Amino acid sequence: MGQILGQVSLLLVLMAQAPRPLGFDTQKIESITGLKGTPFPEEGVFKVSAPRTDINVVVDGLKMKPPMGLTSWAAFKKARTGVMVMGDLTMLEDEVNPVMSVCLDNGLEVTALHNHFFYDAPKVMFMHIGGSGSVEQLAGAVRKALDKIKETRAASPSGPARAAEVAAGSIDGGAIEAIVGHKGQASGDVFKITVGRRSSHHGVEVTNNLGMNTWMAFAGTDGNARVDGDFAMKESELQGVLKALRSSGIEVVAIHNHMTMEEPRTVFLHYWGRGSTRELAEKLKKALSITKD
Repeated sequence: MGQILGQVSLLLVLMAQAPRPLGFDTQKIESITGLKGTPFPEEGVFKVSAPRTDINVVVDGLKMKPPMGLTSWAAFKKARTGVMVMGDLTMLEDEVNPVMSVCLDNGLEVTALHNHFFYDAPKVMFMHIGGSGSVEQLAGAVRKALDKIKETRAASPSGPARAAEVAAGSIDGGAIEAIVGHKGQASGDVFKITVGRRSSHHGVEVTNNLGMNTWMAFAGTDGNARVDGDFAMKESELQGVLKALRSSGIEVVAIHNHMTMEEPRTVFLHYWGRGSTRELAEKLKKALSITKD
């Protein structure tokens, strides 16, 4: 009897030490993404990583290596709809928007875009992604995003190219107002429209001049303009605005919060666009129509 109990005890120990199944096909994730993964059975997570060994980044005089934060990753976990994925893609500036479009077109949500460093050359951006669905869909979307990074870098191995300087000129603010549907104001050779939104913070209403607004500022000439600005969005509006901007060729340069504890929670998106003022105004009107109080 003692021997049997000892064998049972040993079996229980071995069972406890054995890796717990994650409930989804991790080999398929590796096969689709082309990356070796690491299981974390205590969390039910399987994670693949892609170190950016292809770029030479210097931060404050120090040549950076992938373990210092220059690694793209995606982590999968079983969910009711199949699996969920969360990840962070490490990119140079010219990789961000092509990769963002690939993510949005293939069922991934883009939830944040920001920097992690100061004094970095070339500048590095980090884009957080998430989604739920089948292993095939999500792993495939991650693979397409990573392939787009490689494709963009292969086309310009030395890094993002600098554009020619844009000459300042006159901007027809009235034409922009007519398209966007909101009044603006000229300041020198810049024409700016600001659209206020509303939120609350500890019971106090937060309005336009407290920073709760969407704005767009045009400069250059009507035929060759640049526009920059900021969208203030409810969380539920973010993905729709991203898709509207990217499908129109507007570049997204940051996604983050400006406040904490606000209700409803507000996400801010900074962007940059090139083209004629009329074209840019039409594109921004499309995205603006998604945001409603």
